Amino acid sequence: MKIKHLLVVLVALCCSLQSANAQKAYASIKDYKVFYGVIVRNQQNLFVTRRFENAGKRYYLLINPQTLETEIIKSKVYDVEPMSYDRALDFFKNTPYIRAIKKAEEQSVGLQNAGVTKGATQENGITLTTDLCPSHRPLDRIAFTETIKAFEKVETPVPVAISVSGLWMSHHSADLEWLKQMQANHQLSINWINHSYNHRFGPKLPLKRNFLLESGTDINFEVLETEKAILKNGLVPSVFFRFPGLVSSRELVFKITGLALIPIGSDAWLAKGQKPINGSIVLIHANGNEPVGVKDFIKLLHAKNEAIANKQWRLYDLPGTIVKEFNGADSAR
Repeated sequence: MKIKHLLVVLVALCCSLQSANAQKAYASIKDYKVFYGVIVRNQQNLFVTRRFENAGKRYYLLINPQTLETEIIKSKVYDVEPMSYDRALDFFKNTPYIRAIKKAEEQSVGLQNAGVTKGATQENGITLTTDLCPSHRPLDRIAFTETIKAFEKVETPVPVAISVSGLWMSHHSADLEWLKQMQANHQLSINWINHSYNHRFGPKLPLKRNFLLESGTDINFEVLETEKAILKNGLVPSVFFRFPGLVSSRELVFKITGLALIPIGSDAWLAKGQKPINGSIVLIHANGNEPVGVKDFIKLLHAKNEAIANKQWRLYDLPGTIVKEFNGADSAR
């Protein structure tokens, strides 16, 4: 019994040390910039999109264009071939990554909900995305604990994509640590979506001049500062971007894709009464500002309880469902 107790303590201590080390990994980022290039690893081409210095060492952020997974590598580990963004578009043109980029650009005409709005429709289930816009209210932890509870016997960790803003991270350190602990405990598998740094919003401004369309917005700052904040918290930015309020313009969409990011919308914003179907990218806000969406999602989980238990309704990770949707030669339809 004592040995078992000791093992539990050691495992907890190990997780705590790993979490602490991860937080310190990129605490002194300098010269963070957009940089495009290609590295070859295990006969696979990977796309480098950012370069930065930390504690006197250089690092790259890279994307696997086949899986849409991102990671950080040290610059000395691999040789990088620099290339322009336009050349990269052509170089990786037959990958799910570029097909998703192109689809997002095609869906950029309207003022709202540009980008990729659904995953693979042949899947029995949905992809959950939850936005953390700046808020004075605490995190709606129940959105995550109820999700974990619903799937604990059939799927762990539970995949969720979190659209996080820089200001939310800076004002909600305890809630962010809680999410990180859920990830460290293998209860959640989190894909961290860039949701801009300031998440600008003018309550009296029309949509066409609101959010990131507000005059004076520096889109490079909004994107890159959020990525830096994610890295400084020991996390890895994903390949995805979500527009605040789902509001954008065609020009803005192309600025985001020009930064090598895939804009993600939603075909089921629950608080607006939109009903999810198979393959839906569901949107709720767990920042305390939209309790109706959280309640509706919990109702959905309860309604699907039997299907979940029988593995007939699942939550899908965002990179995986996008890859599945855009993996074929005809998937850019």
